[in-house]
Amino acid sequence: MLTRKQLELLELIDARLRRDGVPPSLDEMKDALNLRSKSGIHRLITALEERGFIRRLAHRARAIEVLRMPDTAQPRNVARVIEGGAKPTPSPAPARAMAVQQS
Repeated sequence: MLTRKQLELLELIDARLRRDGVPPSLDEMKDALNLRSKSGIHRLITALEERGFIRRLAHRARAIEVLRMPDTAQPRNVARVIEGGAKPTPSPAPARAMAVQQS
């Protein structure tokens, strides 16, 4: 389970990666989440990494990769194709084999 700020940050990173191919800078994250310091962003990023939602590459600027989104969010890599005048039908969520981590 993610906090509201963690979810906001994860969605921001995912959206920017999809749009621009690179995640937002720490300053952009700080401003988007209305935080006063970058240390708050560092804590959120560390929490997302510990929970397995993102991965950071050491010694590289802006090297963040989104590994998965929470179940409450839109599934990643799902094509949305609507043909003709047909109404879209909801597709079943893809099955995920994930190990449950207990703290």
